[in-house]
Amino acid sequence: MKRYLYIIAALLLAGCGYTVKYSLSGASIPPDAKTFSVAYFPNNAAMVAPILSSTFTDALADKFSRQTRLVQVSEGGDFAFEGEITNYTSTTATVGSNDVATQNRLTITVQVRFTNAVDEKASFNKSFSAFSEYDTSMALQDAESALIPEIVDQLVQDIFQASASNW
Repeated sequence: MKRYLYIIAALLLAGCGYTVKYSLSGASIPPDAKTFSVAYFPNNAAMVAPILSSTFTDALADKFSRQTRLVQVSEGGDFAFEGEITNYTSTTATVGSNDVATQNRLTITVQVRFTNAVDEKASFNKSFSAFSEYDTSMALQDAESALIPEIVDQLVQDIFQASASNW
């Protein structure tokens, strides 16, 4: 009886018309997608960190190069990313005794226009935001070198999940 259930399950799965390849990275990319492109993301926020645009753009391209079978092209990929950094702010996160700030929060927001040339319904124009906290005894300029890569990693992971996973 168990053998028949396996056969039926295999036939049902084989009969599905839409094939998606899954990988250990969590990506589920249609087999017809072969390329990806990442346009430069300018920093259009009121406050600007000089390394942020290149760090973000390179990290997004690197994520797709390392964790998918897609080949990077300069523009017009089957998976195409463009957008801009829209927010880069430091605010008070926590206040301790005597109403003194103890933690600040650096928040970065990125507007992403993702075009999926293989499945247009999967395309989106969406805002992604992530943050990390740092001690108020540090100046933002001193904390940025550790915070920016951490926040960028989270943003890139969120964008990867939104564009390359069917969760």
